[in-house]
Amino acid sequence: MQDAISRTLRVPPADIHGVIEFYTMFYNEPTAKRVIRVCDGMACHLKGSTAVMETIESRLNLHDGETSPDGSITYERVPCLGMCEHGPNALNGDETVGMLTADTVDDFLDSTYPEPRSMVYGAPLLALKRIGLVNPYSLTDYEAQGGYAGLRQALTMPPESLIDFYKGSSILGRGGAQFPFGLKIEFVRGAGGNPNEKHIVINADESEPGTFKDRTIMEEDPFSIIEAATLVAYAAGVQNGWIFVRGEYPRSHKRLQQAIKKARAAGCLGRNIMGHDGFHFDIELRLGAGAYICGEETALFEAIEGKRGFPRIKPPYPPVSGLFNQPTLINNVETIVMSLASFNAGAETWANLGTEQSRGTKLFCLSGHITRPGTYELPFGITVRDLLAMAGGVRDGKKLKGILLGGAAGSFIDESLLDMPLTYEDAKANGVSLGSGALMVFDETAVMQETIHQLAHFFAHESCGKCFPCQLGTQRQLELVEGMENGRLPPENKQILLDVGFTMTNTSLCGLGQTASTAVLSALELWPELAE
Repeated sequence: MQDAISRTLRVPPADIHGVIEFYTMFYNEPTAKRVIRVCDGMACHLKGSTAVMETIESRLNLHDGETSPDGSITYERVPCLGMCEHGPNALNGDETVGMLTADTVDDFLDSTYPEPRSMVYGAPLLALKRIGLVNPYSLTDYEAQGGYAGLRQALTMPPESLIDFYKGSSILGRGGAQFPFGLKIEFVRGAGGNPNEKHIVINADESEPGTFKDRTIMEEDPFSIIEAATLVAYAAGVQNGWIFVRGEYPRSHKRLQQAIKKARAAGCLGRNIMGHDGFHFDIELRLGAGAYICGEETALFEAIEGKRGFPRIKPPYPPVSGLFNQPTLINNVETIVMSLASFNAGAETWANLGTEQSRGTKLFCLSGHITRPGTYELPFGITVRDLLAMAGGVRDGKKLKGILLGGAAGSFIDESLLDMPLTYEDAKANGVSLGSGALMVFDETAVMQETIHQLAHFFAHESCGKCFPCQLGTQRQLELVEGMENGRLPPENKQILLDVGFTMTNTSLCGLGQTASTAVLSALELWPELAE
């Protein structure tokens, strides 16, 4: 098969082999058509995934990575499936299943277990206001709930006015980098050149454990992503759009695929959009194949171009040289959809939400030992304590042990920061980061030794290997954590772990290595008994 691909594409066999080896959802050896992937990540572990996996393995008589003798099923344990609010969760082929128990495994294997729906809470709902009110496959439903009103209004305005609006709205990138969104649009529009040689890329490779907000929008309101991207393309003077969807999100991919097809048929994508002469914009959908590193923007460009997802050295930056080395605006799903939400809400309403440095609303992902896990849309400035209370508090009345703020690349916090407002400025002042907006809750029963081992294993598994500090550092971090004796890290190993973390943070090429030790080291600081 690899030889056939090589001949067809006229690409050296070594390059084909390199790509297949890089992505975890590609295989060198035949597998079954039906692949069962069960999440072994932190959020699912907190909800009892171990018992679910053991039951599945017993029923199938298979272990991780094995294929049944008749070739009908391949079984895998995977680090995270991005359905943390539905843990324990799994993929049965392309079927998305959540909230599994050992008692429901048979229904899951028989494909009779129902798919979960996204759970959305908060007020005011701007980005999430249509979820639960529309059929995600229906363009008619979307328009009946105000869909495409924003784009129609925008097409009556000069692009420069839209850029001024977005610069004034002070939207910052919601994936963690916090770069001003309006400036990105201005840079891409000002890059010069043919609009057909510029790109908008929507980063839907949401692979940060504990984060699932983008999946919520893709599954329940896909037309909002298309409308938002089209509006931004008009402002930025761009004709080419791309959505790169995480490989573990088959339901998101399916719904976006249908939405793009219907938008194109209705004249909302393609040439002369909505009768606006000269405004051409279309979207290509691309499906990932299992690589956390592709959440890094330049690694994502490499993946779209058919290569291994290695990060590029910057500068040059994407607005100058991005996808296919052409000017590119790249943001995650939340940022793009928030740009539409802010435009529909209006400048005054948007400015009155949040704080001066953190404007508008933010999507927060709550998972773990919380009573009501799900996606919460709330103005910046709500405290951690109030957000937990809104989610029903720690489940079963147990005491809080800690919260992993910002996902696997974030930091642990404890009760001392419960009254911290959730804003960029307050997080920075307290030495933590909001990251993607994930809050994974751990109650008093959580075994933190297991958690930091899962974190270390995740980053060692996901390091792309391009730069030595991350490639070697993540492996060494895992070795040190695995060397814990009776649940404690020997004192001499703690200093080595600190040195490894310092080296990765300050010398790694991209954000993966730069944050790979953050959560582990913050756990050791909060719970010093782990290293006595």
